[in-house]
Amino acid sequence: MVTRLFVIAVTPSIAIAIALYLADRYDREPLHLLLKVFILGALSVIPVLIVQRILLTINIFTGLLGAAFTAFIIAGLTEEYFKRAVVLYTAYRSKHFNEKLDGIIYCSFSALGFATVENIMYVVFRFSTNYYVGIMRGILSVPAHVLFAVTMGYYLSLAKYTEEEELKRKYFSRSLLTPMAFHGVFNFILMAQIPILMVLFIPYVIYLWRLNLIRLNKYTKHSHDQFNRIIDDKE
Repeated sequence: MVTRLFVIAVTPSIAIAIALYLADRYDREPLHLLLKVFILGALSVIPVLIVQRILLTINIFTGLLGAAFTAFIIAGLTEEYFKRAVVLYTAYRSKHFNEKLDGIIYCSFSALGFATVENIMYVVFRFSTNYYVGIMRGILSVPAHVLFAVTMGYYLSLAKYTEEEELKRKYFSRSLLTPMAFHGVFNFILMAQIPILMVLFIPYVIYLWRLNLIRLNKYTKHSHDQFNRIIDDKE
């Protein structure tokens, strides 16, 4: 039974990781670096849990304010901060981070590492008697982490490849604050238990998918154009 739950927990991350690796078809990142980012993303659960426990002790809010603090600060800010930190201290200054699409790829692999461990904690240990938790998390939670990561990588790449210092700082801040906001809204809708917000949940998820697929496609096209220019120059 534990083996079956483990498979349910890790399958979504493996499927998404393969899809992202294949999507990066013009200048694929080295597997050893992707694996390093993934593993460190998984290990980032440790500092996240420590910081979250500290923040929980100072959460003096109740009701909707308490839910908002938990959704945006305890979950959103803490998790996105450490997932981004993994990329900043591994791939961001690597020679392999040489195009805009790489920001999305590396941030997504960091997020997948984190989401994999989180999913194992929920599916295998916390809700081991309820298979539906694993299924729903595979459909919603794990992909959501990747959607937040696409936005993170989108702005992180803009920060890396923008020459103007003011814009660079702006994009760098957005690479944390925007996925934090998306993450916070996602969690708050589920935690607030307000009927009208629950009605908006599916449209919000659709919006996240649409926005981030546009961003992924934009950088994939940029990768294609850059790759073709390099080939043309060599010829």
